[in-house]
Amino acid sequence: MFWEGLSAARDLGRLQDIATILIRYGFGDMVQRLGLSLALERAGRALNWKNTELLKHMESPERVSKALQDLGPTFIKLGQILATRIDLFSSDWIAEFEKLQDQLPSEAFEKLRPQLEEDLGGPLENLFPYLETKALAAASMAQVHRAQLHDGTQVILKILRPGIHAKINADLRLLQRFAEIAEQEITELKHYHPTQIVRQFSRSLRRELDLAVECRNAERIATKFRDNPNIVIPKIYWEWTSERLNVQEYIAGIPGRDIASLDKSGLDRKLLAKYGANAIFQMILVDGFFHADPHPGNVFYLAENRIAFIDFGMVGRLSDIRRQQVIRLLYGLVKQNSNDVVDILMEWSNDISTDIQNLSMDVDAFIDHYHSVPLKHLKLTGMLSDLTVLLRDYHLSLPSDLALLFKSFITLEGLGKQLDPEFDLVTTATPYLQRAFMERYAPDAIAKRGWHNLLEILDVITSLPQDLRRLLSAARRGHLQVHVDLTRLDRFGDQLDRAASRLTIGLITAALIIGSSIAMTVQGGPSLFGLPALGVIGFVGAAFGGFWVLLSSRNKKRN
Repeated sequence: MFWEGLSAARDLGRLQDIATILIRYGFGDMVQRLGLSLALERAGRALNWKNTELLKHMESPERVSKALQDLGPTFIKLGQILATRIDLFSSDWIAEFEKLQDQLPSEAFEKLRPQLEEDLGGPLENLFPYLETKALAAASMAQVHRAQLHDGTQVILKILRPGIHAKINADLRLLQRFAEIAEQEITELKHYHPTQIVRQFSRSLRRELDLAVECRNAERIATKFRDNPNIVIPKIYWEWTSERLNVQEYIAGIPGRDIASLDKSGLDRKLLAKYGANAIFQMILVDGFFHADPHPGNVFYLAENRIAFIDFGMVGRLSDIRRQQVIRLLYGLVKQNSNDVVDILMEWSNDISTDIQNLSMDVDAFIDHYHSVPLKHLKLTGMLSDLTVLLRDYHLSLPSDLALLFKSFITLEGLGKQLDPEFDLVTTATPYLQRAFMERYAPDAIAKRGWHNLLEILDVITSLPQDLRRLLSAARRGHLQVHVDLTRLDRFGDQLDRAASRLTIGLITAALIIGSSIAMTVQGGPSLFGLPALGVIGFVGAAFGGFWVLLSSRNKKRN
């Protein structure tokens, strides 16, 4: 029961808030199916089940988006994560999720001061001769203030809101329970994998709660671009940075959304688009560690056609194996090789019931659709969007790291088009794909993989005697176990169970017939219709048993 899943009585107040907002936006049925109404009724709390007029002109995506907005910071962040899952949601849902903003009124600076001085280990004036008490920006979990060091260096202080951990943890406990119940009880939500989404979301959100993680992400990316004068990553001041405070260089540039100021500055928009795209492709296809949200709000344009990236709270990570898979997929799309595309999709899918033959046919048709399109006219994000529609048709979902990757490509193309209407993402990506593809089959790369495989083989050979010794030891002690997992084994077991049941009923029926025949010859005792009662009852039972065996056999033949 949901009631048993509550971690503490203090969650009940938040639970009622969630249920009330869901009902307000027309999700009363979901409230009941999740068990929220029962939990609150047991706690003596009443719910208002009346729908409001605002639902009349709102489609489902908008209602969900509005509900998440009203539910507060944790659920706004969840909506932002859902906006990256283009493999699970159609474009109308993604568009609504992208509208979710977590810009909130800032906390009064005096409320932040005690926590700030505790983290800095002394009065603020000792470190920052100038500090703006008015926030530059305020989000759900943190707010940003501008300050100046004693040497005149301009910095920003990103400060975690006091008490935010308790609020986030309470919401995550409830979300986890909601996801478990939804996956078990609400059939139409199962293919969205709610528990998987909540796990991904929880990991992402907990990382964002540690502002030092964002700083480590920024420095890791800055290291890769230290020899590139066109890309700027803010410097981190580690002596004052902690889990609740992020102190970094202030970027004085043109915000990515201010295109009018960009035009007045005389900067080359085409060159900026090229530099930005090259940077993102290097992060993804070369380094395997990338900024997962390169929208205009996280970009600044600087003198000499330089680009600064900020806010590394959301990043994507690709292992070497995953990076090679992505390269094969993108190269297959660009070069119209359907076999590579199908192979990669099946490697990513954990669903053994996928109809591979039909999937291959649909991918062939998908690739053929772009067959005669010149390379410069190919739209990579359009191809990825069409591919995700195909994934949804087969109820396949991308791993969470790849969902971020696909979303980054779409955001990148939007940023490039904003700067340069003729921006071509495929043309920019092709050299990186070709270089990465050739590097994979370069002699040194092949030798490296061969050496790695040889070491693994040698490791298996050297450990074989020990493994055999353990196997024989377990067999001598009678502890040897063999686990067999066959697709039709359960069905075979059911058939065997039904056969045993029919045999058992048949034996009982035969025994009843023999016993009743003997009872018929016994004189005296109770009678029924002038015949010994026990004999009559036995024959009636035998008749029912025989009829059941006959009916069961007929059904078996039909199946």
